[in-house]
Amino acid sequence: MKTITLSEEPAEISSVFEQANDEDVIIQLADGRQFMLSAIDDFDIEIAQTRRNQKLMAFLEQRSRQTQTIPLDEVKRQLGLS
Repeated sequence: MKTITLSEEPAEISSVFEQANDEDVIIQLADGRQFMLSAIDDFDIEIAQTRRNQKLMAFLEQRSRQTQTIPLDEVKRQLGLS
C-alpha cells in the first residue's frame, strides 16, 4: 500500500473526498479504468498490514486446517480449574 500526501486539496476533487467519507466512491477514467476511493481509519490500516504478514497468514492457514481439538473439561483439568 502506498500513501500519497497532497500539500493542497485540488478543488475539483474536494467533493469526491467528501462523498468518500460517507461511502466508497468508484472513479472511472475516460479510458475505462476504474479506481476505488474509500475513507479509512487506523483499524483498516492495521488489517491491511496484518494481511500482508506472510508468516502470520501461513500460521493462521495452518491452524484453520487442524481438526483435533481438546475438550473443555480436559483444558480445565490441565490448568487446575476443575
